[in-house]
Amino acid sequence: MFVHFEAFLAVSALLAVTPGPDTALVTRNALLGGRRAGAFTIVGVSLGLLLWTLAASGGVAAILRASEPAFVALKVVGASYLVFLGAQALWGALRGTGPRVTLERPGPHRLRPRLAFRQGLLCNLGNPKVAIFFTSFLPQFARGDHPSFTALLLLALAFSAIGLTWLSVYNLAIARAGDVLRRRVVRRALEGLTGVVLIGLGARLALEHR
Repeated sequence: MFVHFEAFLAVSALLAVTPGPDTALVTRNALLGGRRAGAFTIVGVSLGLLLWTLAASGGVAAILRASEPAFVALKVVGASYLVFLGAQALWGALRGTGPRVTLERPGPHRLRPRLAFRQGLLCNLGNPKVAIFFTSFLPQFARGDHPSFTALLLLALAFSAIGLTWLSVYNLAIARAGDVLRRRVVRRALEGLTGVVLIGLGARLALEHR
């Protein structure tokens, strides 16, 4: 069913630790709402990856890849959303109005889990490069010229599991650094940096071609 599966795992692990929109968003939300908000962001990303997995395995993602208008429309929406989140983070960092990080204690100004989940979902679904990646990367590790739905689905699930494991470990690392991150100056600096990264990723997504 699979070919060069060890190489697939190695490349997937390397891609998982490469910073991207999902990592930047988990960083931002963990800073704003602590470990719980970071975890709900990852759950949202998980659902987005699951939907892209089904779309790629069922051939829907290939339609998006072939349709220039659909690709551009989704790309613009996704890029705009990343820029919006980045601008929010920058504004909060510059004004110092963002919520104070309390990674373990509840508070009235923390990022709500439902919002963190929605942001993770929209961030992932708004990136059409995920669909292009699934339709071009995964078939290389499945047997035959026309890989089966099952083979592509299992590869996509394995890739997603590796990425989500890394994000979960990363979120825990931010939580363990809680004493440092609770310092207002540090939080504002990191929030500002994350905002710049999100805006940069949004701009790069807007300028990318299929």
